[in-house]
Amino acid sequence: MRAIAEGIWTDEAEPRLIGGVDADTGRVVFPCPPGGRYEPRALSRTGTLWSYTIQRFRPKSPPYAGPEAFRPWAVGYVELPGEVIVESRIINVPFEDIRIGMPLEMTLVPLDPEAADPVLIHAFQPIGAAA
Repeated sequence: MRAIAEGIWTDEAEPRLIGGVDADTGRVVFPCPPGGRYEPRALSRTGTLWSYTIQRFRPKSPPYAGPEAFRPWAVGYVELPGEVIVESRIINVPFEDIRIGMPLEMTLVPLDPEAADPVLIHAFQPIGAAA
């Protein structure tokens, strides 16, 4: 399996997204832009759900490169405390149980689990009492 992009998360047993810290302002962004203005920094693995929606129709191809047999998924904005809000799939929770403010942790999942050479993407899943 390969990552959807290079340098997007750390190479650890429990990977973390790699953001960038603006050298002038200290503002954190994700992903880390190339060039000298931003210093790469591993972000928190945990956060809270800030907002979400359910993707109920297959996105246009290209650029969508996911499974041909489309199934709806949850996509949300996850607030990493004191850092940044990132967009991500929300997994391992029924749509009706998703709640703003629920605690989440990062994981990696294949974009298309049935692909011969799966591409990994980051996703967030419930932790603690929310799981």
